[in-house]
Amino acid sequence: MAKRFLFLGLCLLLGCNTSVDAPTSAFFGGQIINPSSDYISLYKYDQRIDSLGLNEKNRFLRKYDSLDFGLFKMEHLPENQMVLIEAGDSIWSYANMADFNSSLVFSGKGSAKNNFLMDIYLDLEEEIGFLSSKYASDSEVFADIIDSLLQEKRDKWNAFKTQNPLSPLAQKVTQAAYVYPYANRLERYALIRGKSTVKSDSTYFAFRQFLEYGERDLIFFEPYITYLMSYLSQEALEEGKNFLQEKSNTAFNIKRLQLIDQRINNITLRNILARTVAYEELLNFRNHDYHEDFLKYFVALNTSPQYLSEILGLHQALIQMEPGRKLPVAQLENHKGEISASDTSLAGQTTVLYFWSQTQMNHFKRTHERVARYKKQFPSYRFVGVCIQPYNDLVRNYQEIMQIDPQDQLALVNFERVSNEWVITLLNKGIIIDQNGIILDGFANFSASDFPDLLEKYQL
Repeated sequence: MAKRFLFLGLCLLLGCNTSVDAPTSAFFGGQIINPSSDYISLYKYDQRIDSLGLNEKNRFLRKYDSLDFGLFKMEHLPENQMVLIEAGDSIWSYANMADFNSSLVFSGKGSAKNNFLMDIYLDLEEEIGFLSSKYASDSEVFADIIDSLLQEKRDKWNAFKTQNPLSPLAQKVTQAAYVYPYANRLERYALIRGKSTVKSDSTYFAFRQFLEYGERDLIFFEPYITYLMSYLSQEALEEGKNFLQEKSNTAFNIKRLQLIDQRINNITLRNILARTVAYEELLNFRNHDYHEDFLKYFVALNTSPQYLSEILGLHQALIQMEPGRKLPVAQLENHKGEISASDTSLAGQTTVLYFWSQTQMNHFKRTHERVARYKKQFPSYRFVGVCIQPYNDLVRNYQEIMQIDPQDQLALVNFERVSNEWVITLLNKGIIIDQNGIILDGFANFSASDFPDLLEKYQL
């Protein structure tokens, strides 16, 4: 039962929001090893506020005066992480794109809070496998396990806070970095096991009363949004229903929109959550016939012109990727650095496009092994690997060492644009087109066990 009081001690701080006199400028810079592009993007409130070019040593640096300081997203495609920048900070970041999250470290004034956030993030990632094995436990046992892990992070946070003076915002964010993930794990357990599993334990959801459901400082903090999505899903799930089945239903997603309308008062937060639900609904391609019904509810709830344009753009892109339509033209680069249009470089043969990233070479290795098998089984197809970043020497050297024929290896010149038009959300995506570039399947899963069945279906 100790968990009921742990959340109280942990979360009371989340409501604080005081201001202190502080400098009005900050420095943010860093170095990227094995970069996948020539710049770093910095986002605030889902808006790109800066693009920082890398110099000849792959370093970047910028001084910011009178910026709206707080949480930012540091992005070097396809990777990103949150970084907390406050006035007076002078933060230097270092990351190796071969293993971005594990290598990302910070130094300089303001680095301690960001290193703590990364440490917590990596700790939580390591626990995923362990907790997955505990979902068969009863609710009291599972809650006690979460309680123990929560206490461990609380002790770590208290020690960190004692050694490092933190602003109220930094205290809130660093504490929220583990509070909301563990609250999310409790919600997810109930979602997966079903409401009846925890119904007899009337105190199971008592932790909710100590959390904030309209927290302005955290509205773009991924752990916070992830928790709220699980909470809304739990509230939308009817007694006796299976979440894994219900989450694929348009009616369930409409109900989540209705709950957002009823329970979330912060307008910006409402828009963010509605947008997140919309992505989950639209990217469930099997629901395509019902997307128009969903969009009517979304348009009525959403007040953000940016999100409206984004979601309607995604809806249109999904339509464009339907079978029978022409694959949108993209600029592709070969291993020699030559650029051509996809409608010419992919013409002449039924082709399978599969995707990979320079930051996930193990995935590429496994995928290429699968390609080798498919080539023998389906010789009438051309299999083309598409790297989501432009070619560089790292990729050329790797392909040479692994004796990979570069003739069927291409790279996207503009990932941001093409990922929207081709709806690339996962590296496992596969696209099958005929010899004229007409889409046969725009939403295949290249790693799925039934992918050979699709190849058999479209084989000439």
